[in-house]
Amino acid sequence: MISQLSASRFSVTSSRWGGLYRHLATAATATRRPRQEGTIASVFTTLTNEAEAPLPQRFVDLKKEIWRDDLRQSWKEVLDELGPAVEEIESRGGAIVPKVAYEDLKAGLSPATVAEIKKRGAVIVTGGVPQQEALKWKQDIKDYAAANAQHVRGFPPNNIQVFEIYNSKSQIEARTHPALLETQKFLLSLWHTSDPSSEISLTTPISYFDRLRIRHPGDSTFTLGPHTDGGSVERWEDPNLRSCFSRILQGGSRWREHDPFDASPRIHAKQDLYHTPNQCTVFRPWQGWTALSSTGAGEGTLRVLPMLSLATAYIMLRPFFRPRFNASPASLDPADWEPDLDTPAFPGNVIGKTQEVKEHLHPHLQLHRTMVSIPQVEPGDQVYWHCDLVHAVESQHRGAGDSSVLYIPAVPLTVNNASYLRDQRINFLSGLPPPDFPGGEGELNFAGRGNAGDVKSAAARQILGFEPFQNVGFASKVNDVLRD
Repeated sequence: MISQLSASRFSVTSSRWGGLYRHLATAATATRRPRQEGTIASVFTTLTNEAEAPLPQRFVDLKKEIWRDDLRQSWKEVLDELGPAVEEIESRGGAIVPKVAYEDLKAGLSPATVAEIKKRGAVIVTGGVPQQEALKWKQDIKDYAAANAQHVRGFPPNNIQVFEIYNSKSQIEARTHPALLETQKFLLSLWHTSDPSSEISLTTPISYFDRLRIRHPGDSTFTLGPHTDGGSVERWEDPNLRSCFSRILQGGSRWREHDPFDASPRIHAKQDLYHTPNQCTVFRPWQGWTALSSTGAGEGTLRVLPMLSLATAYIMLRPFFRPRFNASPASLDPADWEPDLDTPAFPGNVIGKTQEVKEHLHPHLQLHRTMVSIPQVEPGDQVYWHCDLVHAVESQHRGAGDSSVLYIPAVPLTVNNASYLRDQRINFLSGLPPPDFPGGEGELNFAGRGNAGDVKSAAARQILGFEPFQNVGFASKVNDVLRD
């Protein structure tokens, strides 16, 4: 399969880069060690009904290291702000999630619309991909799964709703679709760098392979509770990732200065200290999916907590406070809460799992009032949410048709992301799962899976790592990584 990567098939711009393909044909080996086999359930306690294991005592020392007395003021201010925010979300419901037309996005959105997208941390982009094209992707994937039924894995294993499929031809077409790339460029442009030396191109999206969902009517097994992607205890444990929230942890009113769209501290942050399947190791500013069905509220769709900065501040401060003795754990009164510096509790966090947000652990978020289902989407519509946004999946699909999506995020070019892209490309050519996802043979023995010949345009080849990057200040570093 790797021999398909010949220089004659692709428009290689230099003989030095052309050597990449000869190298891949003989010596391509992914640098990342494979993850354990599994499914999406590997990282969610809500899908496995596991008890939350207590964290080691070293997390007491971590709390004391981070603690500042001024965090008391931060905590009180955040709790005071949450009340009105909860009321607004409950009153507006799912309509609070910004929804824009693809053509308007291309023409340029108003500053007010951009500000609302950034405040809510989520957006729906309608149009762009014709409905019939998206429906064809879904049918081709269903045919692909049926033709390889003996090899298909997913969750739950006896009635798969979330498929461990990454390398179908439809997924390649969708990931490289011009409308998706244009949308991703816009979304990445909402970020900025506070450090001018940051090696990142927010105008250059690359492809990060992810799985797909075809959820059947009546399903109640794929119930992802409220959570945030990108690690759990790593937010406090890894100094680089913690620095992304430094304003929140500085105490006093500094939490108000938190900038969730500053890319500079994110570039070298480690979201996966425990090599867990499904944990993202790249900087992924926006997770997202592209709809393959008409899906509305109550039909197994996405739910979000649309107050990005405020909820982030609460989650980051929550481990440092607990209900006072004899106070109700559900009390929302700041006077009923006190500092917690002598237990290793980081509520909702389990080592090797994702950060889960729960009503009894995070009562001030009032999830029963603030988690809203996104508005109706049609095949080809795109949905994206910020990497720190609390989100979930409706507990039951009560609709009449399938609720289906391709998970396709917006990811920028960095040196580390290019290193991942290299290994992802190698695994793709072999039919193996992408490096961040559960390991095993994947689609190695699938008939009709995607291959290099299905990557048609120069732009598509570049975002999949098959062509060099240009017009980027650190392009030489990136291209060296891709050639290794």
